[in-house]
Amino acid sequence: MTRRLAVVAKKVGVSEATVSRVLNGKPGVSDATRQAVLSALDVLGYERPTQLRGERARLVGLVLPELQNPIFPAFAEVIGGALAQLGLTPVLCTQTRGGVSEADYVDLLLQQQVSGVVFAGGLYAQADAPHEHYDRLAERNIPVVLVNAAIEHLGFPAVSCDDAVAVEQAWRHLASLGHERIGLVLGPGDHVPSARKLAAARAVAGEIPEEHVARSMFSIEGGHAAASRLIDRGVTGFLCASDPLALGVVRAARRKGLDVPGRISVVGYDDSALMNCTEPPLTTVRQPIEAMGKAAVELLNAQISGSAVAPEELLFEPELVVRGSTAQAPRP
Repeated sequence: MTRRLAVVAKKVGVSEATVSRVLNGKPGVSDATRQAVLSALDVLGYERPTQLRGERARLVGLVLPELQNPIFPAFAEVIGGALAQLGLTPVLCTQTRGGVSEADYVDLLLQQQVSGVVFAGGLYAQADAPHEHYDRLAERNIPVVLVNAAIEHLGFPAVSCDDAVAVEQAWRHLASLGHERIGLVLGPGDHVPSARKLAAARAVAGEIPEEHVARSMFSIEGGHAAASRLIDRGVTGFLCASDPLALGVVRAARRKGLDVPGRISVVGYDDSALMNCTEPPLTTVRQPIEAMGKAAVELLNAQISGSAVAPEELLFEPELVVRGSTAQAPRP
């Protein structure tokens, strides 16, 4: 017990006597200090005293599918900073292959009695994935916000980049450069944002040959494999569902001895970190990460404060950023 007092006191920057007063429910401690001590207990993995377990911690789970795609650390930075300004402590939960699952993270967060959870990418975007852990959050009335498109009927508010506008911008850009054989490199078939992108492309271009649509896991390797198939089918312009997929397309073209953008043009999606430093710099559709992240925190904080928040999706406008990976279509 004495060691626990010392560790928590050091973490918060207060005396052990102050920590003891909080743990024993005694007066004479400010609300801010009291919340800081309770948050420190949660972060350090110490169990709260029985009389304090009914209160939710000032912790917020931030659940990400990975950190290799730079778009997710970018969202984590914005969301984490916005939470900290409200006195909420983000708990980063990142899935790794063969590691802790999203459902396991939800169970851990529920045990810590978090104030809410923000999901920035995850199983909610895949129709065929398990979703029971979202039901557990809803049953306990835990405030939740989703970032980017989800399956229907989950009942949580969401902030999303407008996939229809993004695809229209990218498709018209490639078409204006004279590309007639435009291919799509998308995520799995049950991935909702990818399905929206495909629907948007069909709305802009009309019928799209099925052989011009490739599906892949979201990685450079996946983009490479998908692009190799489409290049062999004569595709010269590529519209990708993420920047790593687009980088995979560039790599596939080079492995086939084709110049980018001389023979193959590529448009990514996200405008994640360092895309202006690739060779060539990547043309991509920028998600408004700052605005989306702050809106997600505002929606979450409103729920935490007891306000009713409609389970609606807020759509944010993307921006096409033209760089060096797109150019005039090659002449026959």
